[in-house]
Amino acid sequence: MRIITNLTRMWLTRSPKPFRFKNEYDQPLSFSDCENLGLYVHIPFCESICNFCPYCKVPYSPELCSRYIDALLREIHLAGSRQKGRKIATSLYFGGGTPALAAGRLKEIIDTVQTYFILTDGIGIELHPDNVTVSVLQTLKNAGVTKISIGIQSFQKKFRDVLNRTSIHIPALKEALSEIPFETVSMDFIFALPDQTFADLKADIDTAFQNGANHVAIYPFIDFTFTSSPVPAMSKKEKHALLDAITAYCTKRAYIRTSIWTFSNDKEAGYSSMTRDTFLGFGCSAATLLKRQFKINTFSIEAYCKRIDEGKLPTSLTTRFSLRQRMVYYLFWTAYSTKISSGDFEKFFGVPLKRMYGLELQIAKLLGFITEKDGEYRLTPKGAFYFHYYENFYTLSYIDKMWSIMRKEAFPQKIEL
Repeated sequence: MRIITNLTRMWLTRSPKPFRFKNEYDQPLSFSDCENLGLYVHIPFCESICNFCPYCKVPYSPELCSRYIDALLREIHLAGSRQKGRKIATSLYFGGGTPALAAGRLKEIIDTVQTYFILTDGIGIELHPDNVTVSVLQTLKNAGVTKISIGIQSFQKKFRDVLNRTSIHIPALKEALSEIPFETVSMDFIFALPDQTFADLKADIDTAFQNGANHVAIYPFIDFTFTSSPVPAMSKKEKHALLDAITAYCTKRAYIRTSIWTFSNDKEAGYSSMTRDTFLGFGCSAATLLKRQFKINTFSIEAYCKRIDEGKLPTSLTTRFSLRQRMVYYLFWTAYSTKISSGDFEKFFGVPLKRMYGLELQIAKLLGFITEKDGEYRLTPKGAFYFHYYENFYTLSYIDKMWSIMRKEAFPQKIEL
């Protein structure tokens, strides 16, 4: 697995050098010239800890959460105050953890963000199904939230038992969503669970669209080495068949494919905190991607708060990209949306896409992974599956290693990927 990702990285970057993350950072962040800048805020608290979830999270404590939010507000001030005037940003997403546990302070966080940023495309937040009540949704709406993403995982008891998730009262969910409407109501599902079939996934997607969703996300189960999940992995052949079948079904229903794993029944609905050219991340474990660097905050809440108390950014590790490394990162995450614009690439890097990766694009076309029309490259269903397949390699070779270390060390000296 690691051999595949290393060889691909060396070929595409034209260098044997790995991605090197060092224990360093810039106190003033250079985001003033970033276009299509996104914002992300991480709230790492959960009422209960799911054994399959790899993200940075801890059991909820009102006192710790309050202290953390105080530090989070100061981090936003630290980063934002370096900018002259208010910077235009596309959107703001809250992830976790369970961000709704801090619902009472979301408006305070959003107001602080808007001191320094003008948001053009709305505010999104991830929700646990238990959070989908009229009172919580109204609080979110009053704070300025326009998009919600509900972590259903599956409506079916057999899979909720596998994932150790509680049952969902679907009529109550539907009623709350109908009473407090949002621009986007996305529901997340996991595919590639043991013995999961097309009929299982189809039933979940149909149930979502029938009960308030206008957008669904179908993420593959990934077995991170540091989680305690007992769920066995599905074979490549079964995954391929399952993804192809559900893609064909959604296409037949005229749902709009907005990324590798997302579909909507409304062209205005969208939910993605990933497909942005550049972004700023605030909070524990949040990442920041700028034109020539990527940095990630410490996973430790105590270390995070202490660093903020010292008036310093809570950055744990930073990598400074070579030009080719930055191009690979750009192409990888842009392809997640199932399309790459050669014009956008040239605008971002100042060089034509074909000059840099003409051979690779031609090979991808010959293999049936992409099509090209008017300077836009689109992933075929075959290409989408192999993107997913490679993304699984990337996640287990790179992200798994980095997060494993950072869960144990607040500020590692160096990581090479």
